[in-house]
Order: sequence, then C-alpha cells, then structure tokens
Amino acid sequence: MRLAPPRLPLLAIYRREFAGYSWDIFRRDLLAGLTVGAVALPLALAFGVASGANAAAGIVTAILAGLVIAGLGGAPFQISGPTGAMSAVLIVLAQRYGLAGIWVACLMAGLFLVLLGVFRLGRYIAFIPSPVIAGFTSGIALIIAIGQIDNVLGVANPHRADNALEKLLHYLRQPPAVDWHSLAIAAIVVVTMVLLPRLTRQIPGSLVGIALASLVATLAGWQAATIGEIPRTILLDERLTWQAIPWGQLNDLLPAAISIAALGAIESLLCGAVGANMTGQPMDANQELIGQGIGNMLIPFFGGVPATAAIARSSVGIKSGGVTRVVSFVHALLLLLSVFALGPLIGRIPLAALGGVLLVTAWRMNEWESIHFFTRARLKHALAGMLVTMLATVALDLTQAILIGLAISALIYLRQSAGAMNVRREPVSLERIRGVGHTLQVPCPQVHVYYLTGSMFFGSVHTVLESFETAREYRTLIISMRGVPVIDVMGAQALMQIVEEQRRHGGDVYFSGVQPAVREMFGRTGLTELVGADHLFWSADQAIVAVHLAHEADGCGHCTRHPEERALSPVT
Repeated sequence: MRLAPPRLPLLAIYRREFAGYSWDIFRRDLLAGLTVGAVALPLALAFGVASGANAAAGIVTAILAGLVIAGLGGAPFQISGPTGAMSAVLIVLAQRYGLAGIWVACLMAGLFLVLLGVFRLGRYIAFIPSPVIAGFTSGIALIIAIGQIDNVLGVANPHRADNALEKLLHYLRQPPAVDWHSLAIAAIVVVTMVLLPRLTRQIPGSLVGIALASLVATLAGWQAATIGEIPRTILLDERLTWQAIPWGQLNDLLPAAISIAALGAIESLLCGAVGANMTGQPMDANQELIGQGIGNMLIPFFGGVPATAAIARSSVGIKSGGVTRVVSFVHALLLLLSVFALGPLIGRIPLAALGGVLLVTAWRMNEWESIHFFTRARLKHALAGMLVTMLATVALDLTQAILIGLAISALIYLRQSAGAMNVRREPVSLERIRGVGHTLQVPCPQVHVYYLTGSMFFGSVHTVLESFETAREYRTLIISMRGVPVIDVMGAQALMQIVEEQRRHGGDVYFSGVQPAVREMFGRTGLTELVGADHLFWSADQAIVAVHLAHEADGCGHCTRHPEERALSPVT
C-alpha cells in the first residue's frame, strides 16, 4: 500500500490532489462519476434492502457517503456507500434490535473509526492474515446469498433466524413454496449480469438486468413484491434522533458497533490498498479512517445504514478515467437526482430483481482466487484458517467470527513463526579452525556446531527440541545464536533442558553470538548461571578454539595444540 507522509493535514492532501487540476481532468472525473453512479444505483437499492432497512436507506447512505466520506477521506479514488459485507452484519442486528439498533451501532462505530484515525492505528489493520480475510469475505458472500432466498423465491412469510446457517437449515428441512414469477425475475437479472459483460463492459449489467426484469414483470402482469415508495428526500422520516437513542441498550450494542467499525476499517483500507496499486497515488490511512468515522456518525441522523469504501465501485471509477474525489461527488449527485426524477419508477422494481443482483454480487465477491491459490500451493494451514473463519461467519454473528478470526490469525502467525525457526548443525571443519590461527591434526568428531535462526519462543520450541534429539551423540555442542533476535521464557527453558541433558551424559554446551536482548533473558532465567559466563563467546570460531583447548586439557587425541597458540578469552 502506498501511504502518504505521516500526519498529513487534510488541506495538504487537497493541495497535492488538485495541483494542476484542469478542465480536461474535470471532464474525465465527470464521465467517471456518471459511470460509477449508474453502477452504484442498483447496488445501493439492493444493499439497503439486504441490510434489514429499505431501498431508500441504501440510496441515502450512498449519497451521504459519496459526499461526506469522500470529502474528508484520505484517498482521491475511494467510493464509499452501503456494501454487501456490511449488510451481512446489519441484517442480524436489525432482527434483534430493529432500525434503532442499526443506527446507534453505526454512530458508535463511527466514533471508534475516528479514534482509530486520530491515534494513527490505521497501519495495524493490515496485520490480519489473508486467509482470515478470505474466510470473512467468503462467509459474508454466503450470508448475502442465503439472505436472498426469500426475495428470489418470493417467500411470503420468511423464517426469522439468528444466523444464516440456521435459516438455510430451516429451508432445507421445510422447503418453501416457490413463486415462479419471482424466480423468473431473478433469473433474468442473473443471466443479464453474466452475459452482458461478455458483449460490452460500458453498460452496467445490474442496471440493465433490473430494467429488463422490471419491464418484463410489468408487461406480463406478474404480481411480485416491489421496493415500494421512494421518498424524494435524503432526510427520511425513519431516522435516528437524540431522543430515540436507547441509552439502556448501549452495552448490548457495543459488540455490534465494534464489529461494524472493524469491518469498515478493514474494507476501507483494503480498498485503499487496491486503489493505490491501480493508480500509484498514495492514501493517508488514518485520514481515511477519520473520514469514514465522521460519515458514519452523520448518516444515522438521515436514516441511512453504515457505509464503507467499496472496491467494485472504486475500481469502476479508476478504470473509467477518474482522477480525483470529484468522481465520488458526481456519483452522489447523480444518485440524488435519481431520487427526485426516478423515484416512482424505482419504487416499482421487484425485490426479486434486487435479489438477483445480490446473488451475482455474492458470487463475484467470494475469494475464488485466494481459494484456488491456497489449494494449488497446498497451504493446508491457510485453507484451514479460511474455512474455520468462513464457517464461524456463517454460523455465528460477526462479532464472534471476528474474535475467532483474530485467534486464528495468532495461530497462523505462531505456525509460520515456528516454521521460520531453522536449526542447522555441522561438524567442525579443519579449514575453519585454521582460519582463526589454530592448527589441528584432524577435526574433532566429538564437536558439533548448531546454528539457530529465527525468533525462539513457545511456538518454535518443539522445532528446536526435535533438532537436538541426536545431540547426545556428541561430547560438546556449540550453539550459535547470532540469528536469534528474541527469545521468550519457554525458549530459554528449552535451552536449559538441552544443557542439562547434555551434561547428564558427560557432555558440555557452549553458546556464541548471543544478542543483547537474548543475553538479558539468559540472565533473568538463570541460563547464564547454569552454563557459566566462560561458556559464552561472541563468535562460533572463538567457541571452537575454547572447546579445543578444553579437550586438549582432558587428553583428547584429536585436539593437539600448536605451541604458539593462545587461548581466546570468553565474552563477559
């Protein structure tokens, strides 16, 4: 991700972005904004309904996000609005707490996002492993698809469930009655969205599909549930007011707010990373979080739902030639114009048509490329992490899934770190000892040097102990620690175990290249006292000479010293 210089004020971001702005660039931004608006209109309607609110809430969210978040964000190419990932969280929240719960959680999440940006914590969002993100995304895609069963099949009395898995199992046990008109409408949209891009990518398939399905339904006289009236305003009658805030339920809504904030931050910064790679323009991650936060604190008071940056819409803007955030402003104004000019027509769109849009969107947003990569590369731990996160996302609410995902992140990190711990051993070579001015008749076969590389902590202890299973075959071990930057208590205990085992059968252990942080842990855990300060050397070569001298004193036939040699002092 290309990041802007730290602590870059918003005014400086604007100056850099609009330096040399011209009529030609404005024309490109205008055309890109109109294209994005055409793509965003059906998605805003669909995600508004999928969030447990209504189509009007989706449009209001897209309009305000396109103006406020784009105006205060840290990237020139971000297009924010309602998204499929966010709708998967909100539908469960709406079932439990209603629209008021969505609005209050959105307000709280916005505050959390602002705090993340103010305290400059944006960079740490990128530490979540890709298998966990792929699992979240795939799980959310399943939630979206399962959530559209009612609209696509025209179910009159939908089953209310706490999670997507429960709903799917209910319909598998008790298949609902199918309204073939609704199914046909959804099929028209799906087929159009799949086939039209093969002919042209200049026209949004979702928009054409919805228009075609609505036309067919009207001409054929099919009776299917529709969106309903679209208010010609962005200040909806159903919206958050200070008096309507359920102060007594704030503790209950806190986990949901954290989930919304985490998902919003992840989506926005991932979108920013994609956009930065496509354009070569930097993004100020912390300013982006502040813009997302302020926007989400404002949106509930207009009746909208939580918003975040959308990769699909942002990519359309970039590929259409957009340069600055004017693209987002134009797209928002086009949506606003649609509310006033096309409100009656929008209200007659069948819900099944929106269901078709969401089915294709869910299929496309699934992490097929990551799944293929993990499978082809036989990355079993990555696949396991992705599948567990995906199942947790579908079977539980996203708050629990995020906690499980973070736990999996830690396990993946530990597994990778353990794998990164490398232990290599080799006998002492004659050439090496001559290199430090020491002459032997032959190399001593009773001495072996072990080279440790990587962080030595509880995740890698097993690897180290396995590597020393045959160490008792040698009289003396030299353990080179130069490649070990840090060690924890369990790592130190493992080394103590190796020393004690070696001495139990009459051997000895020397250490070389012990880094300051590691040496401090040696002292704190008693390892230095156990080994002896005279057994710690700066280099493996010095330790080899010291071992040779000790062996010579004990009458080792391989270790005959040249008369001119002198002992090397240990590191103190």
